[in-house]
Amino acid sequence: MGMILTLIAGARGRSSLPHLAVEIAATLGIRSEPNWLARGEACDLILEAANQGSAEATARTLIKDVAIDVLVQPIRGRRKQLLVADLESTIIENEMLDELAEFLGLRDEVSEITRQAMNGEIDFAAALTARVALLAGMKAARLDEAATRIRIMPGAAALVATMRAHGAYAALVSGGFSVFTAPVREALGFDVAIANELIVENGRLTGRVRAPIVTRETKLATLKAHAAERGLPLAASLAVGDGANDLPMLKAAGLGVAFHAKPVVAAEVPARIDHGDLTALLYLQGYRQSDFVERPNP
Repeated sequence: MGMILTLIAGARGRSSLPHLAVEIAATLGIRSEPNWLARGEACDLILEAANQGSAEATARTLIKDVAIDVLVQPIRGRRKQLLVADLESTIIENEMLDELAEFLGLRDEVSEITRQAMNGEIDFAAALTARVALLAGMKAARLDEAATRIRIMPGAAALVATMRAHGAYAALVSGGFSVFTAPVREALGFDVAIANELIVENGRLTGRVRAPIVTRETKLATLKAHAAERGLPLAASLAVGDGANDLPMLKAAGLGVAFHAKPVVAAEVPARIDHGDLTALLYLQGYRQSDFVERPNP
């Protein structure tokens, strides 16, 4: 099976990538020149059969602590036809429950529960219930105010627009809240968004979430359902997320990417982007920068 090694530099690694790409190729005995997907930012190296097994370890040894991401994968089937993405700390930079908690002076307390849940230290559904309970009595108007704080992750707009322009279906699935997934879906052009619904009565949050809660099992089921609806094998899917509740879908997808992920996720998912932005997921699929469909981040 033909295999390819992709190198993607974060902002601090771009000056080092050209010479490291040549050094890695020489060490692995690769005779062909690097195939530049974006000059100085991302390139592919076609692997010889003899060096496929050791290629990633060799590359990481040579890269050391330079901000460059590495992935070895089959050449065949690189481009995916289904994207399933987590929302918070993935498609957007924020954790929105933390933003809401700030209005009540509870950001530190809620952030710590969020951290534990995303690292898999405590049950996600229980953590969500506990955090939402702290918001009981908050004016519902605060939800719209919090939504103005949403910061789209760099590269998210290009990722969704480019994949959809090439025929992929894009689903946003979040353990967060529909009041925040809705504007992100509209801004970036996702086909569908699935999230929890906060219960509001008399203009105030009740501190409860409408059942059923979106969990790790929901995310996995969403991936499988959308693939089945389109007659796609899971090998044709790409999933991206950062937290422990994303692990099942990341492991099931044809390409599951741990994006700037929590330690428990980074340790269990082979494909990691630790330095690049979300356009790295396009490079992993073999898209060139010239292929990107530019849709400005809102």
